[in-house]
Amino acid sequence: MPSVMTLLLHPERRRPTPAPPSTDLVRVVLVGVAVWTVALVVVGVLAATGVVPVEAVAICGAGILLGLLGLPWARRHRGD
Repeated sequence: MPSVMTLLLHPERRRPTPAPPSTDLVRVVLVGVAVWTVALVVVGVLAATGVVPVEAVAICGAGILLGLLGLPWARRHRGD
């Protein structure tokens, strides 16, 4: 194992950087939207009973909206 000083002075001796893992961004965004939808239902029930403020429903709605807006971007960058 080379020392830190050797690696700093000779960066070409380092092991190559591994390739980033391939992920399906569309699936990630859809899972996120599904989680926000579940949260919206739970918070909606809690807001109807007066346990949480109504603003929490708006936050969940914003999460769903942002996820749906990000979906075309994820589809466009599929395979990058």
